[in-house]
Amino acid sequence: MTHTFHRTLTALAIAASAFASIASSVHAQDLTGAGSTFINPIMTKWAYDYKNESGTSVNYQSVGSGAGINNLIDGTIDFAGSDAPMNADERGRAKGAVIHLPAVIGAVAVAYNVNGIGTGLGFGGSELADIFLGKIKYWDDPRIVARNPGKSLPHEMITIVHRSDGSGTTAIFTDYLAKVSADWKSQIGAGKTVNWPGGIGGKGSAGVAGVLKEKANSIGYVEFAYAQENKLSYAAIDNGNGKYTYPSAETAMEAANATDMPADMCTMITNAPKGYPISGFSWLIVYQKSQKPAELKKFLKYVLTKGQKDTAPLWYAAVPDAVIHREMTMIDAIQ
Repeated sequence: MTHTFHRTLTALAIAASAFASIASSVHAQDLTGAGSTFINPIMTKWAYDYKNESGTSVNYQSVGSGAGINNLIDGTIDFAGSDAPMNADERGRAKGAVIHLPAVIGAVAVAYNVNGIGTGLGFGGSELADIFLGKIKYWDDPRIVARNPGKSLPHEMITIVHRSDGSGTTAIFTDYLAKVSADWKSQIGAGKTVNWPGGIGGKGSAGVAGVLKEKANSIGYVEFAYAQENKLSYAAIDNGNGKYTYPSAETAMEAANATDMPADMCTMITNAPKGYPISGFSWLIVYQKSQKPAELKKFLKYVLTKGQKDTAPLWYAAVPDAVIHREMTMIDAIQ
């Protein structure tokens, strides 16, 4: 009886050890990412579908591109999402070579909340820069009125809404403003964080959208998916030749196709000769030498194959096939 009892305990111990080993193995395969709020709507979809298909969990925290890059540098995540490439300082702090992989193309909408005015206000780059510089203070400013004949614009002060966190969406928006306004370039510049002349800060694209919904006579910028999901009114932007262009997956794709893609996949496509002028890539950034190379490569390839079918329903544009082909080679090089 005693021997049987001990054999049973031994068998249970072996089974428990085997189960713990399997659980540990499964847990080790799970992936963690953080960063861009721009990509969060589609990342949520990818993580859900990939879990169902592979059994691997992808835990993505939508904390802003700047925070995501810092987490990658610190080695606390497997990949970062960012709508701006890592800058020289960030690359210098990284613990090894990094790879930038464009995952989607998206548009940054200029959204606003003006009573009685729906989607369709038109802005040129210079007016937009001067609004965010605080030089154009009222909605019925002659320069806005001239762009919008027939619109009944109120004599109300404009409230600026911007991101309060390090943001790739901010990088796209300010990169555009710096290209179309010498004053903006010299006084504010471009980047994931800038010294805003004034306004209200919102955390993440969701935070900016929330402020815009609540604050009358406000204007801000959000990834197009957030404008759609929150039913925000948004503007058409003069692309520099007198043609007003709305944000959409199609017009963001036009901007991408009009821009040459360099070997390292790091380029801003704002103010492109075609398409919507405030468009950008959203990248997944990884170390070339990863802690979980096999699982990371599987997920990245999923994003660039099956995952691309999710772009249009969520108001993104898919990455061009020629770029994806080049990315696959880069993914194969991950160790």
